Amino acid sequence: MSDANISSLVSTEWLATHIDAPDVRVIDASFYLPHEKLDPRAEYEDQHIPGAVFFDIDEIADTASSLPHMLPPPEKFASRVRRLGLGDGNRIVVYDQSGIRSAPRAWWMFRIFGHNDVAVLNGGLPKWRNEGRPLSDAPTSPAERHFTPRFNTFMVRDKDQLMRNLSSKREQVLDARSRERFAGTAPEPRAGLRPGHIPNSFNLPFTELLDPASQTFKPEQDLRDLLEGAGLDLSKPVVTTCGSGVTAGVLALALDLVGHRDYAVYDGSWSEWGLPGETPVDA
Repeated sequence: MSDANISSLVSTEWLATHIDAPDVRVIDASFYLPHEKLDPRAEYEDQHIPGAVFFDIDEIADTASSLPHMLPPPEKFASRVRRLGLGDGNRIVVYDQSGIRSAPRAWWMFRIFGHNDVAVLNGGLPKWRNEGRPLSDAPTSPAERHFTPRFNTFMVRDKDQLMRNLSSKREQVLDARSRERFAGTAPEPRAGLRPGHIPNSFNLPFTELLDPASQTFKPEQDLRDLLEGAGLDLSKPVVTTCGSGVTAGVLALALDLVGHRDYAVYDGSWSEWGLPGETPVDA
């Protein structure tokens, strides 16, 4: 990767070399499920990559929706990231405290609002920390920066589009949840949801894309083999889904890394589809 062309994934070595560059900005976009009982902002305040700002997936969202962390309106996204000092001309590097789990959600959000110069830190905070790289508990107070949102509707899908796709079968649907949740044999972490999966969808747990020791993405050919092994035809469009639209971003990033650009995320994911109602469920 050249300095002039940041890819969708950067190494800890790259970030260590470029962290002080005037155009580079780092964000912590960590997220935890309710049962994990961890506060990502508190964890960030205790220890973060120097200069990083905290990107709150639950607040930079459509908070009027009954569904968790749905995409915010473009003007809200622009307002929030501007206050974080993130804007036009910045090279944004996103990481999370788990390795790779929620950072790709923020990566996708920046992409959907027209900012393509954004990458995920491969291995996240655990790899950075394990390599003995600097950490800080100092508050970051960035100067505001202008952000121009350009909403890309091609990168997101809603429930009605997924319902129509059941008959058209134009897009393949790939689910990032565990095999047990996909099969309906394990409970959902959110109460009130039916077990199972969207009919005709494929399953590839996002954890299988990562090296278990380093929490980095597996090599490109391995990613391609896993995606095709899950049943995908990589010449056709793909919609990724998961429990609430977060780890679906990991699948979207994996598709991007293998050169497959015709992908979108089902924002409501199982938090919406799995509600009691008219959406069909297979198990």
